[in-house]
Amino acid sequence: MSAADDSGGPAHPLLLVRGLKKHFPARRHLFAPREMVQAVDGVSFSLMRGTTLGVVGESGCGKSTTARLLLHLIKPDAGDIVFDGERVGDLQGLSVRELRLQMQMVFQDSYASLNPRATVGDIIAFGPRTAKGLAPRAARERAESLLDQVGLRPALFARRYPHELSGGQRQRVNIARALASEPRLLILDEAVSALDKSVEAQILNLLADLRRDLALTYLFISHDLNVVVMYLGHIVEAGEVAAIYHRPHHPYTRALMQAMPSMDPDRRTEASPLSGDPPNPINPPSGCRFRTRCAFAEAVCARLAPTLDAIGDDHEVACHMMVPGSGHSLADKMAVADD
Repeated sequence: MSAADDSGGPAHPLLLVRGLKKHFPARRHLFAPREMVQAVDGVSFSLMRGTTLGVVGESGCGKSTTARLLLHLIKPDAGDIVFDGERVGDLQGLSVRELRLQMQMVFQDSYASLNPRATVGDIIAFGPRTAKGLAPRAARERAESLLDQVGLRPALFARRYPHELSGGQRQRVNIARALASEPRLLILDEAVSALDKSVEAQILNLLADLRRDLALTYLFISHDLNVVVMYLGHIVEAGEVAAIYHRPHHPYTRALMQAMPSMDPDRRTEASPLSGDPPNPINPPSGCRFRTRCAFAEAVCARLAPTLDAIGDDHEVACHMMVPGSGHSLADKMAVADD
């Protein structure tokens, strides 16, 4: 998952996550035993400067919880988050505030994340005015510059309210607001999933241009480029987009690829590639957490949890059938099943 540092600086990650865990107490009856939801359970990855990492998975797999842990909005139960060489867990007070200026989030619901009583110009200017200490006029000029940068004419949009904008325009405002603090990392939590395909393409092109022009680093929740695939709090496959999209090795990744909508009749499937619902995160299956929905599970899958092992350059899979020397190739098994 690593890549060269586009800024030309030292080749160490901008963001390093090691063994991250977060369990939440579940609701219980008065005399019921205490139970915990295992939202994130041992997640590790790294993100180099100027690159993009996608975190993909079904709803409830722990993607958004991971994003909130990175921003220090909730505290992890275990593990380390290191941002630009500094452990996030050691930060307090003003240092946490500074961290959040450097790591900004763009949310899925573009309307709910904007103040309906404030104009677009005031929403964007709020950050430069409060975090950067700019005078009102300078903050307003900064907001107009950011509107222009995200493709919205300030003369037309600065005085409008969120309800007067389309979904795509509101998401551009959210992006401008996130950029107002001059962050180095943008976390995009399902930022384009609520948009139609034509608008989604426009926003993705905008983000690509901004990453190039501003030397930004992105972490996409439920999108592609460099990819991490999560299932029930665990990473099951990680690697470059070409490797994962063209030949996914984990059966869960393969099912996600097959579930993508397509107008190609050769790719359309009548039945869902995944059967059943994800297991209860309070009491996940033993061993491999995907085994209860996997057509290729064997006895070892119930006994032992697979580790995330390298199967090639920048490609890792957590699956017993992919362990070197096991005598099995799960990708070959899946190809035979397709035939």
